Amino acid sequence: MVTELACPEPASFAQRLVEKGRSGGYAEAKPRRSALGLGSNIGDSQTILEAAIETLAQTPGILLEAKSNWYQTKAVGPPQPDYLNGCVTLQVEILPQQLLEILLAIEQQFGRVRQERWGPRILDLDLLLYDDLIVDTPNLQIPHPRMRDRAFVLVPLAEIAPDWIEPVSGCVIKELLKEVDCSDVHLWMGN
Repeated sequence: MVTELACPEPASFAQRLVEKGRSGGYAEAKPRRSALGLGSNIGDSQTILEAAIETLAQTPGILLEAKSNWYQTKAVGPPQPDYLNGCVTLQVEILPQQLLEILLAIEQQFGRVRQERWGPRILDLDLLLYDDLIVDTPNLQIPHPRMRDRAFVLVPLAEIAPDWIEPVSGCVIKELLKEVDCSDVHLWMGN
């Protein structure tokens, strides 16, 4: 069932930078706000996720702004263990493409091997939002193209950034959250 969200009109194209078909982002080193989704369902997930956040926080050009609680969630895709998911917001002084490269390097550092789409993962780091930027390139899409449909992203993101406007829909995160089924997202008791 498709429902119409009662959200304000998205910012006009003149009010935001739209990148289509090329890597890019903001050219200046002015700090920008970014949101990441984190997940793990192989190994000691909480320890892995906390260590990944620490690695991010020690990276030049990245300042940790806020961290959500952890949530146990049902896996999307083939049968596999439940995930531990959460979100962080960052202040970054790097371009979106550079941030993506850092995230991929951190995943690899923690042993991530990309084999099966939506398969089990030791670490998954997703770039969800970068200010109000919209990027559509072969290797980077911002906002994350499926974030609006995923309770395991919206629940922790709404905890730390409820009023952040998702630039494609023009809706704030807390309003997007009302449109998804959250029954498989449970606060992790190890928080």
